Amino acid sequence: MADFLGMMKQAAQLQSKMQAMQEELDRVEVEGISGGGLVSVRMTAKMEVKGVKIDPSLVKPDEKEILEDLLVTALGDARRKAEAAMQEKMQALTGGLQLPPGLGLT
Repeated sequence: MADFLGMMKQAAQLQSKMQAMQEELDRVEVEGISGGGLVSVRMTAKMEVKGVKIDPSLVKPDEKEILEDLLVTALGDARRKAEAAMQEKMQALTGGLQLPPGLGLT
């Protein structure tokens, strides 16, 4: 019974920490870059795009496909960085807790 109460206490602590982490992830921003810095995308660690910057040299009608490709690449770079930031926060959150295996929190 004491083990169950201990697990319940850990679960409550985890829930509280998860909520705090979610709020923190809203504030963590990463920047994805492509084209040697000609295109950049800012997003939160929760994958919300906050801004896009495009170098004026790319805004040419005949280079539309290049710009589209660079945007896709920059978004992918930002997404990977956001996922890494989220994973880092999750590991910091669950590192000190002894959770049963199979919860899929890491």
